[in-house]
Amino acid sequence: MEFRRLDRENLTHEYGLDSQRILPWPVLNAPFEGAWCVVAPGTSSTPHSHHEYEMFIAVSGEAVLESEGKRAPFREGDVVHFLPGTRHEVINEGDSDFQFFSVWWDAEMTERFAERHGAAAP
Repeated sequence: MEFRRLDRENLTHEYGLDSQRILPWPVLNAPFEGAWCVVAPGTSSTPHSHHEYEMFIAVSGEAVLESEGKRAPFREGDVVHFLPGTRHEVINEGDSDFQFFSVWWDAEMTERFAERHGAAAP
């Protein structure tokens, strides 16, 4: 068993939120990357899109997701997926931190994973 501890005192501010990259993690050897993310009360992530697939897992608090002109509540236990090129933003209109885990992947990450296992990517 090996832990990667969250260092709440040294989160990095990027994309308008505070985060810590948890993945890649060499011992895990996963075909994806990920980060712990915190959106402070009254703030939002920077609206953006990218070439990767992405999934958010809401861990604590409540926020609003805005994507492609639609808004939806995003609460503890919810999971959302964004296709590549989908513009998205996490908005915290509440009075406490909203925390979620973000996981993203693309074809290159999948190919590198397959190479590490001696198999060709599909």
